[in-house]
Amino acid sequence: MALDLSSLQKAIGSLSRAVKVADTLIPGAADADQKEVIRAGVIQNFEFTYELCWKFMQRWLEINGAGQAVDRFTIKELFRIAAERQLITDVEAWFGYQKARNRTSHMYDTAVAHDVYAVAVRFLTDAVSLLRTLEERND
Repeated sequence: MALDLSSLQKAIGSLSRAVKVADTLIPGAADADQKEVIRAGVIQNFEFTYELCWKFMQRWLEINGAGQAVDRFTIKELFRIAAERQLITDVEAWFGYQKARNRTSHMYDTAVAHDVYAVAVRFLTDAVSLLRTLEERND
């Protein structure tokens, strides 16, 4: 059974556009408020794209027989198994994305927002890689 990847494709496209706009506008932003709003848009896109990524990993593993009840895995177990099944390559990076996602509830802290923004930009490459792998192995 093939997965409908359209929502993940749209989310990754939206994150990609947000990062591109941020790269263009942040250096020329007139003030800190503009920079903050632009970063917040990237972070919001990161949040929902990250959530979709791990949910699609989970769905793919369910369909392709991970050997256990996938919904009982912790997120770290899910990432480890996804790496074993070659859906992702760098488990530690995905642990970092999870940590950053958990920190998004503390966005009132400017330093945290800057850190999460930087993680979101790095995440885009791994999200695209996951999508390509899912597209190639979606049967």
